[in-house]
Amino acid sequence: MASITREADGRRTIQFVGADRKRRSIRLGKISQRSTEAVKFRVEQLVAAKITSHTVDDETSRWVASLSEPMYKKLAAVGLLPKREPAKQTTLQAFLDAYIAGRTDVKESTKKTGYAQPRSNLIDFFGPDKLLGAITAGDADDWRIWLGAKVGKITLAKRCKTAKQFFRAAVRRKLIAENPFADLASATQRNEKRFYFLTRVEAQKVIDACPDAQWRLLFALSRYGGLRCPSEHLGLRWGDVDWEKGRMTIHSPKTERHEGRESRQIPLFPELRPYLEVVFEAAEPGTEFVITRYRDVNANLRTRLLKIIKRAGLKPWPKLFQNLRSTRQTELAETYPNHVVCAWMGNTEPVAVKHYLQVTDEHYRLAVEAVQNPVQHTPVSHSTASHDAPAESVDPLVFSGMRDDAKPCDDCSFVKVGPEGFEPPTKGL
Repeated sequence: MASITREADGRRTIQFVGADRKRRSIRLGKISQRSTEAVKFRVEQLVAAKITSHTVDDETSRWVASLSEPMYKKLAAVGLLPKREPAKQTTLQAFLDAYIAGRTDVKESTKKTGYAQPRSNLIDFFGPDKLLGAITAGDADDWRIWLGAKVGKITLAKRCKTAKQFFRAAVRRKLIAENPFADLASATQRNEKRFYFLTRVEAQKVIDACPDAQWRLLFALSRYGGLRCPSEHLGLRWGDVDWEKGRMTIHSPKTERHEGRESRQIPLFPELRPYLEVVFEAAEPGTEFVITRYRDVNANLRTRLLKIIKRAGLKPWPKLFQNLRSTRQTELAETYPNHVVCAWMGNTEPVAVKHYLQVTDEHYRLAVEAVQNPVQHTPVSHSTASHDAPAESVDPLVFSGMRDDAKPCDDCSFVKVGPEGFEPPTKGL
């Protein structure tokens, strides 16, 4: 337990016995009794954590993070907190470079695509020699406004999220007391304008415009297999294809760091299998990888696909390969349970709802037809049939749920409805 002493001039001191059984004092100066009691409570929490070798609770951690530099030094001087490396000695660029280089748990591609651009944005705005501890929450707001004028909403949200991550690491390293980016809005939003559902008619035009069998397979693996391009395409081996069971194993570099998500199995979908068989028949004996012609790291598949799409007479859609995966997941979700489709696609249901599943023109068409002709209209087809195919009518008795073995009731006479309708006439109006 800690105690409070008050000197004649009004100055207050907190005294406590540390884990080494030595008495120590923290001079607070002239502050109110209420404020002194609050500090005393936190000191007792820190002492208890030291004695039991446990971490302090979240509320005390936040209190420590909010301490001023003089107060932090007083607690560090009596052994309750580790000495803090002066933030004035750490520049923004030096910290960011050290942090990114130290993230050996992520792939180099993640560093290049996920960390490099937010790093550049921060340095461009604040300057490479900006002191880490000199960046305030107001500065973070200004940075977000500046960046928002240069990039879209989704990109802005992602980069704000990464900036939070950078500075949260600085807090944990005791380089700064609090995260100036903590309150920035960084939730990734769903941008409907960036979605595009590629119909099977359009997909066939693209396939017909492909220069060779391997490019046709590349496209089919994206549109009908839902693979991530290019990592999952280039990782596919002939040993992963089980022709007898009609399945194939997809290795996923993006999710391999998560236990149990190193790979997944997908069916050899009937729309995909013919393109796979053609490439298999043409493969040399002993060939390991399915895709062999476009493995060069400098092979820009996106640029080549753009040329193919234009050759097919179509207008390029946003997020070329992403929307092929999105189209396939939307298509499969109409036939199979979501957890099954997500297992095949290698994502989770929340991710699927936020980033993949689309509302298509065909959904609106079926809904309008259902209103116009509710008896003859069939529900949304749960098959892998094309979104371009017309809906089929169904037997009204089947649609109504009447069973073949249903027995007629004793009295099946029908009463005609009068011209006034179902409701009884209202008198006196």
